[in-house]
Amino acid sequence: MYYADWQTECCGTPFAVGDEVAWRLVPAAEEDDCHGAAARVENHGGPDRTTVGRVRGIDLVHQEFLARHDPRTVAPPAAAPGAVVFVAAGRELEPVPSAPTLEPVDACPEWFGAFERGEQPPRRGPYRVRRAVGVLVTFETGPDGTPPHPGDLR
Repeated sequence: MYYADWQTECCGTPFAVGDEVAWRLVPAAEEDDCHGAAARVENHGGPDRTTVGRVRGIDLVHQEFLARHDPRTVAPPAAAPGAVVFVAAGRELEPVPSAPTLEPVDACPEWFGAFERGEQPPRRGPYRVRRAVGVLVTFETGPDGTPPHPGDLR
């Protein structure tokens, strides 16, 4: 199953391989970017019941993005002394198709926000950045240790 970075950061509890967990799981839809998982954790809605199981493996999902800076937002505009100026981040991120990679880890990170490589000073033209966007979890339920099936998650 897939646990997205924002779901973990917002309402998740840190977990590690071997932990028993209880999550609200929903079947992964075609429009969800679940990196091949059959189900995903849903902390903001979904079923009223949780699925209890044991974490048997965790793979950190790394995604590459094509980044573009908007040159109009690189430097803040001139303002009067003491004035507060809000400036857009000026960066647009577009996932690079077929670029996710997996890294086996012992525990899910609590925060995913930092770019891992490629963050560069603003410049003209696109460049690439990479960051972790969630985890794929091998999750066992039931007395026989079988994983949940998407049809069982409704």
